[in-house]
Amino acid sequence: MNRFFYTLLIYLATPIILCYLAYRAYRSSDYRGRIGERFALSPLKPTKPAILIHSVSVGETIAATPLINQIIKRYPDYQVVVTTSTPTGSATVKKAFSDRVMHCYLPLDLPGSMSRFLEQLKPELCIIMETELWPNLIHQLDKRHIPTLLANARMSQKSATGYLKKAKPLMAEMLNKLDQVSAQFDSDGQRFIELGLPAEQLKVSGSIKFDLTISDELIEQQRQLKQQWASERPVWLAGSTHPIEDQQLLACHQQLLTQFPNLLLIIVPRHPERFDDVAQHCQNTRFDFVRRSQGIAPLATTQVVVGDTMGELLLFCGVSDVAFIGGSLIERGGHNPLEPAALGVPVLMGPHVYNFSDISERLVTAQGMQQVSDSDELTQRLTELFSDQDQLDCMGRNAKALVQENQGTLERLLSWVDKKLTRT
Repeated sequence: MNRFFYTLLIYLATPIILCYLAYRAYRSSDYRGRIGERFALSPLKPTKPAILIHSVSVGETIAATPLINQIIKRYPDYQVVVTTSTPTGSATVKKAFSDRVMHCYLPLDLPGSMSRFLEQLKPELCIIMETELWPNLIHQLDKRHIPTLLANARMSQKSATGYLKKAKPLMAEMLNKLDQVSAQFDSDGQRFIELGLPAEQLKVSGSIKFDLTISDELIEQQRQLKQQWASERPVWLAGSTHPIEDQQLLACHQQLLTQFPNLLLIIVPRHPERFDDVAQHCQNTRFDFVRRSQGIAPLATTQVVVGDTMGELLLFCGVSDVAFIGGSLIERGGHNPLEPAALGVPVLMGPHVYNFSDISERLVTAQGMQQVSDSDELTQRLTELFSDQDQLDCMGRNAKALVQENQGTLERLLSWVDKKLTRT
């Protein structure tokens, strides 16, 4: 497939995309409004030269936060524009940066929309986080000679195989138009080269997610919440969970309660439109539970806290003794395990971790993380860990040490920004 046929498919799919957005708007108020941004019809008027950073949703935005903060600090004469594609990503940007950045949705990848968008912004450079390669966006950036970096780039074997079979010419065309791909690991870099990236445009920089900053303010908030919620209780976190997985994890917790009757579970669904569904399932299965959004501290009898607020997963990690990372018991590829690891919290994941295969492998090798094959084995591992405080402590120390040993990616990415802006 080349860009012409890709663009044709996008045009044909646009009515379906609009129907999908309408459906999501019906299910969630976060999707309502701002439709003009989806087609670059809402005027953007930066007051200073712009730096464009695209981080599609929550995970990418959190990963990009240290980079964005440093760019704001180093380049006060530039307007940082952060785009996302989801309402949750939008909420994360607004919470993290307030009015220190300009924010909008990245338009649909149509030639006219992307052209209007870039004509309004006229960015000096563009940073795209992780895997957000959009053919018409890349084409329009290249057409305007805007230096573009694919930062914190990752490419799973599953994704690479799919692109090789169905879209290698399109991928090669895009990759050749990038100024640099800063891959997380050697394996990611090699897959980009197999897809057509010139070797001289590749730099293996490590994962910026290792450079997660834990502020003193956050540590104090975690300490206070632990004191309020579970000062004398064991706690485990199930973060970024998905349908079916929620039921498995709650069933696991039900079994654990027979051996650890004062155990508290904090369960945080990946998508906010599912908060009510998870709370309803807790009610149907007769758990004594509270919702974080109610602002009520769990009692000694509370068995589950439903984390139905945005941007607090890292806070909950610091309250927990063990963290299970969702999207891994089902075939979603898992989510970022480094947030609990950076806090010295032992990590558990299921068998499906292809989105974070290198990071997961390193954590397992360092004995800071364990993988389980299914929910039954998860119950078994949690039972073993809550029965062995020394093992819990050792896993936590190992996880934190691995994170600290792999930091430094942020400075390598900032070096690229420095070189490009000093040339303008």
